Amino acid sequence: MPVPKSDSEAELSDDACNVIDSLSQLGSKWRLVVLYDLQQGEKRFNELKRSTGASGRTLSRVLDDLQEMGHVSRRLEEDAPVAAFYSLTTKGESLCPVFDEIEEWTREWADESTSGSD
Repeated sequence: MPVPKSDSEAELSDDACNVIDSLSQLGSKWRLVVLYDLQQGEKRFNELKRSTGASGRTLSRVLDDLQEMGHVSRRLEEDAPVAAFYSLTTKGESLCPVFDEIEEWTREWADESTSGSD
């Protein structure tokens, strides 16, 4: 039996803004890690696995999700050994400035928030 939402929870979910919607789509740790890592260019599955630290199962699931959402493309090279290469699509590349802005914000504000200043 579903638990009824409080008025504030119902209001938040009904009126969720675009930022919250986009973060819920991209907001898993591993999706963000993979998208960030692919900014450096096309990578093989095992390269991504090493550079992100994700398990093979997790990485496979995340790459499938990102392909389905249109952020990542997959290219198969059928020469022996068969290799899958992953890269950002135009949609995925459009997130690069967002990552840059988050990095800039972190440089400016992250140390300050840990020091307890206002």
